[in-house]
This record gives sequence, C-alpha cells and structure tokens, in this order.
Amino acid sequence: MTWRRLRRAVALAFVLLLIVFDFWWMRLRGRMTLERRALWLQRASQRVLRCLRVRVQIDGRPPARGLVVANHLSYFDILIISAAMPCFFVSKKEIEGWPYFGWAARASGSIFLDRQSIRSARAVAHEIADRMHLPVPVMLFPEGTSTDGTEVLRFHSRLIDPATKLGAPITAVAIRYAVAGGVAERELCYYGKAVFLPHTWKVMGVEGFTAQLSFGEPRIYSDRHAAAEQTQAEVVAMREMRPLAVK
Repeated sequence: MTWRRLRRAVALAFVLLLIVFDFWWMRLRGRMTLERRALWLQRASQRVLRCLRVRVQIDGRPPARGLVVANHLSYFDILIISAAMPCFFVSKKEIEGWPYFGWAARASGSIFLDRQSIRSARAVAHEIADRMHLPVPVMLFPEGTSTDGTEVLRFHSRLIDPATKLGAPITAVAIRYAVAGGVAERELCYYGKAVFLPHTWKVMGVEGFTAQLSFGEPRIYSDRHAAAEQTQAEVVAMREMRPLAVK
C-alpha cells in the first residue's frame, strides 16, 4: 500500500505541473473567458481522477446552465463534479489562500464566500445572478460544510435565492462514495477535524474508489425556501435509491 501511495503521489505531482502548463498555454492562445476557465477545470479534474484511479458513475444528465446543488462529503466532490460537467463553484474564502489549490480555484472562476460576512453573501449572490446567464452552471453546496455521509444536512437558502428570483433552473445532484472490500463511505469523507495532507495520503492508498453522481431533473422554483427543502429531500432520496456498485 505504501508503494501505491508513493507511485500515485509522484504521478499526481506530474499531473499538477501539467495542469499549470495547460492553463498558461490556453492563456497564450487567447483570452481566458469564464467558459474557457470552466472547461480547463473539467479537463484538469479528469486528469487528477485518472491519476488517483477514482472512477465516476453518472446517473441522469448533467445540466448545461442554471444552479446545481449537492450534498458535500469531501474536497474530492469538486474534482468529481467538475470532471462530469464544466461549472463554477461557490467556495469558502479560506480556499483562496491555499497553496496551489487557491490558485486553481481562482483560475477556474470560482466565487469565494466569507461565511462570516453578510456583505460577502450579498456580493456572492449578485455574482451568482450574473452567471445564471452563462451557458455554464453554478455549483453550490448548500449544507455549508462537508459531512461523514450519514445524513444530508439542511440546505441553506440564501445563495439559492438568485436562481429563484431569475426563474433559472435548479438541479439537485446526490454524491456517494464506495470502496472495494466494504469500507464505509465515511472513511473517504473529509469532515470534522480531518487534516488535508494526512487525509489525502490515506485516500491515495485506497483501491477501488468509486464515486456516483445522481442528477435530478432541472426544476424552476419561485421560492428559495421551498427550493432548499425540496432539493435537499431529492438528494436524500437519490442517495438511498440503490446500492452503489464498486467496479
């Protein structure tokens, strides 16, 4: 298992360098519009997942616009969802200062939220509203934190409001993880007091890591509270729908 981790760590370092090169090559070839940034992140995420041998199963159809809301299990959610569809993430402001990953988040067009600031929440809501007109969806984790997967927390409605006011489609997506050998989903989740590097090192040693994305149908909601309640219930139902097969 240690050799597996080392091989994947070396391969990951190479892939991360390739991702940086790809970004600057795209910039040299033309203006980096928001749409091109989202496509760059999709390609980068697919490369990282291949490197780490993470398989993704998709049920339903990823949307092409509007707002997407999902449960949140780990930072791997970002790679898995962006590999399935180009999108813009609403991320906590702390990520902006992370080495490498903060740069990648900024480069991909992420919207940063200071969860302690009402002013920041208002600015983010305005930015989400502006991006509702683009042919790339905005991705939001309305629980406000990641969990161990034993439950889906209440969805906060504040940042769902721009989509309901504009009549933009909202799509629910459920995320599930599974590991070969019957290892519990929570072993892959990044929650509580987990530390980034030790957690990543542990996941690198996992064999048979599979993630499933179940997309619901895009729906129009007129009320943000109803949208939050109904999409949260939809995510819970999709997570319980059928067992996740590990290939």
